[in-house]
Amino acid sequence: MTRIHHLIPALLATAAQAGEITLEEKPFHIVQEFSATALPVKNTPIRLDPEAWSSFKIASIAEHAAAVKKGDALVVFESEDIDEKITEMKRSVEVKALELAQAELDLETMEKTLPEKLERLKRSADTAAADLAYFLGTRRKAMEESATQSLKRQEQNLASVKEELKQLLQMYEADDITEDTEEIILKNQRDQVAYQEFALRMEILNTKRTIEVSLPREEISQTEKRDDTALSLAEGQKELPRSLALKKLEVAGMKIALSDLRDSLADIEKDRALFEVKAPSDGVFYHGAIEDGKWITGDLIKTLQPGGLAPTEKTFATFIPAGSEMSVIAFLKQESAAALTAGAEGIATLNGREDITIPVKLTGLSGSPGTDGSYPATFTATWPKEASPAAGQALVIRAVSYSAGKTLTVPTKALKFGPQGWTVEVKLADGKTEARAVTRGKDYGENTEIAAGLEAGQVVIVP
Repeated sequence: MTRIHHLIPALLATAAQAGEITLEEKPFHIVQEFSATALPVKNTPIRLDPEAWSSFKIASIAEHAAAVKKGDALVVFESEDIDEKITEMKRSVEVKALELAQAELDLETMEKTLPEKLERLKRSADTAAADLAYFLGTRRKAMEESATQSLKRQEQNLASVKEELKQLLQMYEADDITEDTEEIILKNQRDQVAYQEFALRMEILNTKRTIEVSLPREEISQTEKRDDTALSLAEGQKELPRSLALKKLEVAGMKIALSDLRDSLADIEKDRALFEVKAPSDGVFYHGAIEDGKWITGDLIKTLQPGGLAPTEKTFATFIPAGSEMSVIAFLKQESAAALTAGAEGIATLNGREDITIPVKLTGLSGSPGTDGSYPATFTATWPKEASPAAGQALVIRAVSYSAGKTLTVPTKALKFGPQGWTVEVKLADGKTEARAVTRGKDYGENTEIAAGLEAGQVVIVP
């Protein structure tokens, strides 16, 4: 907390009576006092910014404020899970690569065979249509005529063998006695007649079936074949190019998936390098973070031990290189920030070592407050040999914010504000009083500087 101290009170006046002071010019200055922290000018934040991995379980961690050598392990995380994941992802990459190669081969085959497949479908459709047209225009009529002619030939054959049998009977009846040879010839001829009668009956059946069943069925079959091949052609003309397009999309998608998987593997392998944090040089390892000029610890410090989980995308430890210069950081209240200017000098003392004086100089001061209403300020310090601060140590800074050689001051409560502006009650020579308009100067606690309106030796009434 900032406090204002009056090292040399400007108001050392002799009281003529209670409630009265006699003004006297005296030198004075104002000292600002506030808390600060020693922090390294150079430091390396230890944080995890993984690409994909999220769980970092601590296997070992250097102790807070441990002095370390270059290459020493600061934090080591358990790596069994990520190593298994990397192995699994490598296998997946190999499988996806093989699947992609097969898909690309299938695509190449499809591109080469699609024109031939379409041509085959077209030939089948053209052939079926031509066969049906030929059947309807020529073949059916020819087959009907052929069946009719076959039937007529069978009728003629039957008539012929019957006539031959009739003539044989007439010829042999002229003899008184029929010889054995004649009997045999007659029997054969009768058999021929019986066979031709049977053949005629069969031919009648065949002709009837051909005309009434087989040919209509064939017409239906060839019509269906024509329709089916035409439909197959129409479907093929749509589906085969679509299948090819889908295959191309599938291959493109597999390429993207394989690329994404390889990128994920690369991210995981990159994250694997985060599982051991080593000291970049000789120095000191601190738990916690330096953020916005403040040493941040909080609850996360509790997790910085074996078995704990380190946070990601957040600084959780700090490495300070050996020999790093220490600066002093303070967060001022508005009144102190307004009073100090760049280059203001003062002294600092370490808490517990107030016997050592540390010269400091204001080198940086924010012109606007932070979210907490304070103004960040940076001081350089000239550190005595006997005062080698560690990062995060607390100090108290005292700096002169205003100084005047001689001036008049009155108690702040003697000032009143009215139509005349600021006034004080002045005692006159006759014992009466009057309100005297004054110009205020610096206000420091219970006293206020008077820049004009009063003179040394005058008596001011203090309520």
